[in-house]
Amino acid sequence: MSEGLTPENLINNIMETLSDKHQSQNSGSSFVEEKSHSVTAQFNKLFGRQKPVYTILGGGKSADVLLWRNKKISASVLSGATAVWVLFEWLNYHFLPLVCFGLIVCILGQFIWSHLLNRAPPCLVLPDELFVNISTTVGAEVNRALGFLQNVGSRGDIKQLAIVVGSLLAAAIIGTWCNFWTVIYIGFVAAHTLPVVYEKYDDQIDNMVYNVLGKLQNNYSKLDASVLSRIPNATRKKFA
Repeated sequence: MSEGLTPENLINNIMETLSDKHQSQNSGSSFVEEKSHSVTAQFNKLFGRQKPVYTILGGGKSADVLLWRNKKISASVLSGATAVWVLFEWLNYHFLPLVCFGLIVCILGQFIWSHLLNRAPPCLVLPDELFVNISTTVGAEVNRALGFLQNVGSRGDIKQLAIVVGSLLAAAIIGTWCNFWTVIYIGFVAAHTLPVVYEKYDDQIDNMVYNVLGKLQNNYSKLDASVLSRIPNATRKKFA
């Protein structure tokens, strides 16, 4: 044994080597865990979402309003919708009288502005492109919804059919509880609240939704194994 190498120094060198190896293993395992967590978080998105919520909503001014990028505009739009809902629901206004009264106010304002104040009246004509864009957007969405329903009815499986029929039945039940304007207002408020909440708490909501979907999938598997899988066999035996 050399002069510089003593039993104490040998034990210290072995302990340092084991400590360095343990630290490298811990760092490697933590890196693997972080990478696995990031991959899981990437794929565990609601409905397979891989783009930001702002991009999914189309970007631009509509996404800015729905996600409250400009709080004044978003609050004004939501306040206007609330005022319209209050007029129709709480004050029992009807659509046609409200339009007529609004036109009367506009005509009287034009008359006062042009005759008594001797000023050029403002233009009240809406651009044609506005109606074209609205009709194009509404038509595209309606056709896409009809195409989806046709696809479910002709080529969808029983699980997809059950989900669509259940959703329509739920919408019909909600429609019996409240009238058309209230349903529209609830959807409008949901469009101005749910996206911004989901954007802020997307990870928590994704985990909760996937836990619920996992339980529903488990219950559906039990139902399929006990009831649904026996329906074709019973039908074949009956007509055999």
